[in-house]
Amino acid sequence: MAQLIKVTLPNYLSNLPIPDTVGGWFKLGIKDWVALVPPFACLAGATYVSYLAFCPKGRPSPCGKVNPKILKNSPKVVDTIDVEDINEKAVFCRCWRSKNWPYCDGSHGSHNTETGDNVGPLIIKKE
Repeated sequence: MAQLIKVTLPNYLSNLPIPDTVGGWFKLGIKDWVALVPPFACLAGATYVSYLAFCPKGRPSPCGKVNPKILKNSPKVVDTIDVEDINEKAVFCRCWRSKNWPYCDGSHGSHNTETGDNVGPLIIKKE
């Protein structure tokens, strides 16, 4: 392995027909272009793998907003719940995806699967 990294690879790269000027690329022959295919293929593969690692597909790009749809016409979403109205426990949404806002309906499960997040509800219990 050391021979490959220290000797073979540098010799291979130094023998590639890479021109010194931009115009030199137009003067390369078929044999030269064929010799450049493997290193360019490796570079393209490494670029693609890096893209997959840092830009996973399927995730929506973050827009900076936490609340996607609840009371969007209001400048601030504020809910008040009287402690006296809570029987044994209350489960409140923290992912902003619940259709039963402000109570949790389990929407965080699909949200976590889609985004890789780990958000869960706020549970308040009476003792």
